[in-house]
Amino acid sequence: MAINAIERYRMARDNAWQWRGELSTLKKIGLALGMACLVGLLAQVRVPLPWTPVPITGQTFGALLAGVLLGSWWGGASLGLYAGLGVAGVPWFNGWTAGAGHIAGPTGGYIIGFILAALFLGLVTDKYVKTRGFPSLLILMLAADFVLVFGFGLLQLGLWLNLAGEGVNIWQLLAMGLVPFIAGDVIKAIAAAGAAWALSSKRSFMPASSRNHEV
Repeated sequence: MAINAIERYRMARDNAWQWRGELSTLKKIGLALGMACLVGLLAQVRVPLPWTPVPITGQTFGALLAGVLLGSWWGGASLGLYAGLGVAGVPWFNGWTAGAGHIAGPTGGYIIGFILAALFLGLVTDKYVKTRGFPSLLILMLAADFVLVFGFGLLQLGLWLNLAGEGVNIWQLLAMGLVPFIAGDVIKAIAAAGAAWALSSKRSFMPASSRNHEV
């Protein structure tokens, strides 16, 4: 009975994965918007830190998961929607706020990094089935987070501080924009990798357009 339950779960997961790839563009936009809403909710899981303008939030989990679950360009599109609609006035940046100030401000680089991380994860995991195992997903997510998210986040934070007249050295910048977040982001990456591993198919599927032209 347990084996049958596992097989049914795998079949449902594979069917959902294939269905995701065959949706119309309009429906994919709807899924991307739904994931943007999730990231917006996770942004409200927020812990301010007194020595830095960058708070701890849950957004990283959503951004990493979006890349794998939506795949290819759509994970990045979902975070692009999150950023664009937030700038346009949807109050789902941290603290239920909105506006271009978030992109131009001290945390804007992290938001740009979320978009790039989701794009990277979607493109790699869609193309290479073997990357959908838990160890591979975890390595990819940690790389996307600490290279892309923190790379762009630290770059903009440093520029913002210098323009504000608060010049900092590299060690001070790391203490404000990286070090306090390492443990939490490792935990979020582990959680996102576990969820992505459980929900992603371990099979490759022929695109619908190709199947339609089979003889």
